[in-house]
Amino acid sequence: MCGNNMSAPLPAIVPAAKKATAAVIFLHGLGDTGHGWAEAFAGIRSPHVKYICPHAPVMPVSLNMNMAMPSWFDIIGLSPDAQEDEAGIKQAAENVKSLVEQEVRNGIPSHRIILGGFSQGSINCVNKDIPILQCHGDCDPLVPLMFGSLTSERLKTMLNPANITFKTYSSMMHSSCIEEMTDAKQFIDKHLPPVD
Repeated sequence: MCGNNMSAPLPAIVPAAKKATAAVIFLHGLGDTGHGWAEAFAGIRSPHVKYICPHAPVMPVSLNMNMAMPSWFDIIGLSPDAQEDEAGIKQAAENVKSLVEQEVRNGIPSHRIILGGFSQGSINCVNKDIPILQCHGDCDPLVPLMFGSLTSERLKTMLNPANITFKTYSSMMHSSCIEEMTDAKQFIDKHLPPVD
C-alpha cells in the first residue's frame, strides 16, 4: 500500500530483464497512476534494474474542491506559505519506506535503490551524501520554474550542494520529455551500474 492509510492497488512494476540488482521507486503526480511512468521507464530501462511505480490511494483533495483522486496526501494550496498535510506527508513517507524495506528483503541493498517522483510524488531525502537530479520545465504553469529553483537552492542548504543537479527543459510544461527521460536514464545508470 502507498499514500495515507487508505488502500491502493499494487504498484505497476517493470521487472529487470535479468537478475535485479537495483531498483527505482518512482511516485506519480496528483491525479495520475503509476502505469504511465512504468511505461516510460520500460522505454529507458536498464536490464538489471527493477522499476516500481506505486499508485496513490484515492482521496479528497482540498485544492481541487475536495474531489476524490489519486493523491499521496492532501494539498491545501500551492503558495509557498500554504498549510501542509503534515500527517499525510509523514504517512506517505512511511509507505515509501515500506516499499524500500520490501526491496531490501527481496535482496536489493538499500544503497542500490533510487527514489524519485513527479510533481506531488517528488521525494526529498535527508542523507547529505545522496545525489539528486531535479528536473523542471521552463513553461510549467502548475509549478512555476521559480518554485523549482527555490527547491533546488533549499536542497543545497540541507545537503551537499555538489550532489544537487537542477536541469531545466525548454518549452516543457507540467509533463516530461525525451531529453528529461534521457537525463534520468543517465542518472540511474551512473548511480546504479551493473554488478556481477
